[in-house]
Amino acid sequence: METGGEIYWDPYDATYAQDPYPLYRRLREERPLYRNEKYDFYAVSRFEDCERGLPDWKRFSSSRGDILEIIQSGFEIPSGTLIFEDPPIHDIHRRLLSRVFTPRRIGMLEPRVRDFCTAVLDPLVGTDRFDLIEAVGAQMPMRVIGMLLGIPEADQPAIRDMADDALRTEGGGKMRFEGAATLTNEAFGEYVDWRRDHPSDDLMTDLLNAEFEDEHGRTRTLTRDEVLTYVNVVANAGNETTGRLIGWIGAVLARHPDQRRELVNDPGLIPNAIEEILRYEPTGHFIARYVNQDARFHGGTVPAGSALLFMVGSANRDHRRHADPDRFDVRREIGQQLTFGLGGHYCLGAALARLEGRIAMEEILKRFPAWDVDWDNAKLGQTSTVRGWETLPLVLG
Repeated sequence: METGGEIYWDPYDATYAQDPYPLYRRLREERPLYRNEKYDFYAVSRFEDCERGLPDWKRFSSSRGDILEIIQSGFEIPSGTLIFEDPPIHDIHRRLLSRVFTPRRIGMLEPRVRDFCTAVLDPLVGTDRFDLIEAVGAQMPMRVIGMLLGIPEADQPAIRDMADDALRTEGGGKMRFEGAATLTNEAFGEYVDWRRDHPSDDLMTDLLNAEFEDEHGRTRTLTRDEVLTYVNVVANAGNETTGRLIGWIGAVLARHPDQRRELVNDPGLIPNAIEEILRYEPTGHFIARYVNQDARFHGGTVPAGSALLFMVGSANRDHRRHADPDRFDVRREIGQQLTFGLGGHYCLGAALARLEGRIAMEEILKRFPAWDVDWDNAKLGQTSTVRGWETLPLVLG
């Protein structure tokens, strides 16, 4: 923990991830524009700077990636990777995905997600402990993505493990960036080919059949490679982050039993509690952008050609935006929080993540109204993109 002296922040050092918030506070107050010479990036940590910068795609571009390692690699992003694009092409691709990734389709998943929770949690009733990540967090997100895409249940764990391995880092290291595996792999190729000949009521079939007007004014359907890219974006973006959210539900409510009792007594508070957990312990703490034009922050200049991190994990706890920001309060009137980004790149999967988190919390609290965590055997996962629990043993009481 930083208690004084020169401020240093390293996004790759696992020791900083254990409790980053005291350091974030110092950055907001003392170094709101931070420069890391070792890894050659700038960072801003206040809410107003993130709120202003994230939607400004002309100055802060997504076209080279939104992860520091990808921006600095110079890797050529495949066409159709809408999370790594700027307008106008981004808007064309996002509109297409929005047409098939609809609130109705997400809403239709609710009974199936609830059935999954019932199937994994019911056998645990009467036990004295279980690992929340093993039981739910590592399973639910890829099951749900599999439901969306029409991937057989037996194949879903392998897809999940591939996505997790691509993002995982070792302490003090960068993400293993070998040919941008998360963007270019053929893991979904056989499913795309199968669905082309065997259409069904799923997102993959809709992507194969959707007609749109491309950037050249031609009305067409997506190519195989474009469908594959879309499917990879949906699967990878929705997998690890949602699993981490479920872990934070277990950890945060264990540390705040009074708030947990309120939720047990009034389940109507659960949707707002999910928002508060997303603010209080976001799964992703920073969003990277490539700086197209010189940008001024707090009397300093971020020169064009730089990589800039918008520290949303810090911004969500900025007292200028949220009163008493380090207090967890399921009744908080939250308004805007930045966990899902802001502007044109606001996370398309936000509604799905909220649905999964809400159902998981409802079903867990129904069966287990009280628990502690075996903190000695809990493990906080370390990646350069997300923060959350790899193991979280709940001790039931």
